[in-house]
Amino acid sequence: MKFLPDATQASSVTGYGPGWVAVNGEKIASSVVISASGARFAWDCAQFADLHASHFERIAEMDIELVIFGSGTCIQFPNPALLKSLYNKRIGVETMDTQAACRTYNFLAGEGRKVAAALLL
Repeated sequence: MKFLPDATQASSVTGYGPGWVAVNGEKIASSVVISASGARFAWDCAQFADLHASHFERIAEMDIELVIFGSGTCIQFPNPALLKSLYNKRIGVETMDTQAACRTYNFLAGEGRKVAAALLL
């Protein structure tokens, strides 16, 4: 029996470390949003304290069901008021540290879920 990896169109996190992630082999050293549909954009937010509602409004425009929010090196939960645009579109949000968010996103994207990862670095 020959085993082959499942073919997927999803962007995947192929590595991470302090202050960086690699998406499909490309090393990125700033906050980023990626989605299973292949969308990717720089997330103009250097640290958790800089978050505001507009950061999540752009994500709410994506065709997704769930956002995996990587809050940095430790878990920090954003104020629910910042997430209102996601909640209004019935998009779920799970918060975890960025490394756990990378692993969780890869798992869900690999299952074909409509998921995005918003990663603070």
